[in-house]
Amino acid sequence: QVQLVESGGGLVQPGGSLKLSCAPSVRTFTMNWYRQAPGKEREFVALIRLSTGYTTYTDSVKGRFTISRDNAKNTVYLQMNSLKPEDTAIYYCDTKGYWGQGTQVTVSS
Repeated sequence: QVQLVESGGGLVQPGGSLKLSCAPSVRTFTMNWYRQAPGKEREFVALIRLSTGYTTYTDSVKGRFTISRDNAKNTVYLQMNSLKPEDTAIYYCDTKGYWGQGTQVTVSS
């Protein structure tokens, strides 16, 4: 069974930054970040292919979020800049259909 450990969430003011980390227990090809805001469905945020570094993002975070990987550490990151209140959600990483426990991101003044 694949396990994913997320970290890096917290409370930040609008315009601030946070960096999330996700470390899967196995080597994998693709990692995704999703988020789920209160009362809303889980939505895709970003994807990275670990061998090529190819990335893609949902439109609402383009130019503000960056997904990256450190293959030596088998860790994927989500750098979030210029955060907005609407980015408030639980953020999950996913690979092969396995999910982490989620990390809360709250953007509020």
